[in-house]
Amino acid sequence: MAQHTTGGADAKAAPPPPEPLGHPAADSHTHLDMQDGTVADAVAAAARVGVTTLIQVGCDLERSRWSAETAAAHDAVWATVALHPNEAPRLGAGLDAAVDEIAALAALPQVLGVGETGLDYYRTGPEGVAAQQHSFRRHIEIAKRRRKALVIHDREAHDDVLRILAEEGAPERVVFHCYSGDAAMAETCAENGYFMSFAGNVTFKNAGQLREAVAVAPAELLLVETDAPFLTPMPYRGRPNAPYLIPLTLRAMARARGTDPDELAAAIAANTARAFGYAPAGPIGPAGPVASAGPAAPGGSPGVRQDRGPNLER
Repeated sequence: MAQHTTGGADAKAAPPPPEPLGHPAADSHTHLDMQDGTVADAVAAAARVGVTTLIQVGCDLERSRWSAETAAAHDAVWATVALHPNEAPRLGAGLDAAVDEIAALAALPQVLGVGETGLDYYRTGPEGVAAQQHSFRRHIEIAKRRRKALVIHDREAHDDVLRILAEEGAPERVVFHCYSGDAAMAETCAENGYFMSFAGNVTFKNAGQLREAVAVAPAELLLVETDAPFLTPMPYRGRPNAPYLIPLTLRAMARARGTDPDELAAAIAANTARAFGYAPAGPIGPAGPVASAGPAAPGGSPGVRQDRGPNLER
């Protein structure tokens, strides 16, 4: 998604780190492969502000493989794998074979979710709807078969996303990534037990509808994410986003709910662990936060992130 820049020499510079949280938190949706620097640097920067767990999200086959490899190599990182909705029409006759490969990746122990999948009617016209819906249905089946969380990308497609979930039978755990509905839809999600993950756009001046949804959503179904490098929270909109900026979005959510940020951080940490099925981080002590339990690292590490441009659009 295009973002407004703040102008000046620092318009593209990384924002300064925010004040650390008083309780460990998790970034439920990030794209480390699209950010500058190394994974180790990103993990360390996030940990310094209390963000101890990162969910690295795949959006095509190459990036899903990278996500699985990265999660295996870093204890603080877990992976999800999928074909982004906008990938489905591009793959044409190769769609089902690609989804079969996603299903194989989803069996890996460090892969805790199937996503981001869903529907995007903003970037894909009517000619791509059938392919998107077919892909979405197949990803739902994989999530249920593998008993993994389903991570949904829903852009201008609320009714069809909810309808297809009902028709296919939703997996036990469903996460609406970068939640974009209103308060009424939040109530529908709550009725179905769907998690709602809010990104940095909840801090934008024109995002009153999102703040209303945050206010009415049950605390036990709230998650927070960066969707980095996209959707950088205010006051740094337009500059590079990264997991260490989670405290800015979380505090905006707390203001919308009229609650203490650290209490909300504790609730969200527990929610994220429950949504994805990992052991939550311990409390922050004198030596800093204790990261959540992670997978054993294999012999090799992906090390530096890919520098090719992203293959999806916001």
